[in-house]
Amino acid sequence: MRPVHAMLAAVPLLCAAPAAAAEPTIDEAVNQAQRVLDDPRNGEVVTSIMDTLTDAFLNLPVGDIQAASEGRVATPEEKRLTVRDIARRDDPQFEARLKSQLAQSGPALRQSMHSLSAALPALAKSFEDAGKAIERMKANMPDPTYPKR
Repeated sequence: MRPVHAMLAAVPLLCAAPAAAAEPTIDEAVNQAQRVLDDPRNGEVVTSIMDTLTDAFLNLPVGDIQAASEGRVATPEEKRLTVRDIARRDDPQFEARLKSQLAQSGPALRQSMHSLSAALPALAKSFEDAGKAIERMKANMPDPTYPKR
């Protein structure tokens, strides 16, 4: 199974249990999430996705928007203008620097995923405790339909 497929297959496990299966316990959900976060292939997948999304963003046409903001109709040349073109105007090395920064962010991203994985048990416990506190608070609230004296 390709890493991206493995990651996508894990998403439903993190979000909800299948209807036929019992809902996973908090510990099971945390363990599933930790397996996904700790798998180094998933860090590579996220880095690859970031690279693809960056390219898609840089290819967005913005000439029409720029012309409309200036109260005029875009020329055919402006209609082909992209975010990448505008960024290159001020900095011809913009794209090369951006790609370099993305490549350097991979290890930091993987470390962040690992740190989140390590923090998940404590986060889950905090959320569980907060949920119990809210339930206690709700149980102690006066009933608005109770007759007043």
